[in-house]
Amino acid sequence: MSSSADTDQELSLIDHLLELRSRLIKAVLAVVVCMIAMVPFARQLYAVVSEPLIAALPEGASMIAIDVASPVFAPFKLVLILAILVAMPFVIYQSWAFIAPGLYKHEKRIAKPLLVAATLLFYLGCLFAYFVVFPVIFTFIAKMAPEGVAVMTDINRYLDFVLILFLAFGLSFEVPVITVALVAIGLVTPELLAKARGYVVVGVFFIAMLITPPDVISQTLLALPVWLLYELGIVFSRLLVNRSHKELEKEA
Repeated sequence: MSSSADTDQELSLIDHLLELRSRLIKAVLAVVVCMIAMVPFARQLYAVVSEPLIAALPEGASMIAIDVASPVFAPFKLVLILAILVAMPFVIYQSWAFIAPGLYKHEKRIAKPLLVAATLLFYLGCLFAYFVVFPVIFTFIAKMAPEGVAVMTDINRYLDFVLILFLAFGLSFEVPVITVALVAIGLVTPELLAKARGYVVVGVFFIAMLITPPDVISQTLLALPVWLLYELGIVFSRLLVNRSHKELEKEA
């Protein structure tokens, strides 16, 4: 009897591992397909990403390539990151398809909208950084350059800089999802989140000061949206709690 149970557990574990391998392969293939599709446009894509800096540079200034392989490596690196971002919804779906069978019905009901919201908010954060923050930051940097200093940024270092900002703003825009998730699993309450508002505001501005260049405008452009998104997370978490209470009353 015990031997049969152990055999069933081993088969179940093997089945899970095989399914995990299948999901991982599909996710990696999705990234590879996106990357192959974008490789022919690598130079154009880099030109788009570098446009906010190019537009802010003084007349006659340009970007440079310090390393020998930078003209090839930087666009290829950008294509790889973009391929991951483009394939992210499919990758998230594969992750969801693997873990969903082990979740309860109410957990699935909460997790689905949170996953969709997390993906959309990350993209929104990246777009906000590109269209709103980058022009302000690079204009400030170009104007702050001392007289006689030519602003000529290396293409690889520029890419690293903007990728960090993309990641920072993308993750920062996840604040509503994080707050709702914390309330959903019972770690905090909306009332506790509201009481912690003052500490969150100070922390957000401090983190913004560390991430962005040392000017008030760019720091505010990161801190203010995150603060507003935190308030939005409190609103949605309260709606979640009220809905849960109503469902419990109906069941009673």
